[in-house]
Amino acid sequence: MYDAFAKVVSQADARGDFLSDSQIAALQAVVSDGNKRMDVVNRITSNASTIVANAARDLFEEQPSLIQPGGNAYTHRRMAACLRDMEIILRYVTYAIFAGDASILEDRCLNGLKQTYQTLGVPTKSMSLSVSKMRDAALEIASDPNGVTQGDCSSLISEVSDYFDLAARAVG
Repeated sequence: MYDAFAKVVSQADARGDFLSDSQIAALQAVVSDGNKRMDVVNRITSNASTIVANAARDLFEEQPSLIQPGGNAYTHRRMAACLRDMEIILRYVTYAIFAGDASILEDRCLNGLKQTYQTLGVPTKSMSLSVSKMRDAALEIASDPNGVTQGDCSSLISEVSDYFDLAARAVG
């Protein structure tokens, strides 16, 4: 796993170059947005259970066949596995947000997940939709300007959305 700093340094080192002015400026932006990044991660983490539960409820309202006999989330054990997977994906998204880099999300969570779901017969389109629903809920919580570091957060919120979209595409 690389954070934003290790990634830039590793790439420059592989080329045998000094860091460019634009790379340094990008890293300075990561530092200056550090408190905002921590606020977003804290908000999502503090509301993780609600985000997962609401996304699952919305998904099952739209696709009730999932929780009916024969559905992939039918029985408490299968429902718990579904909620667990949603929570794991959300947790790794928060790691990516904090690091400012998607590699931990890709390497430790998403790599091979769609194939695993396909093998297990999990409806990947439904799983992708659940991630999109978590994104919507997380963005609403993260975008609330009350009680957080003030300033323009549009690029950070866009980054957060991108991590969820990456996860949704990877499982769908």
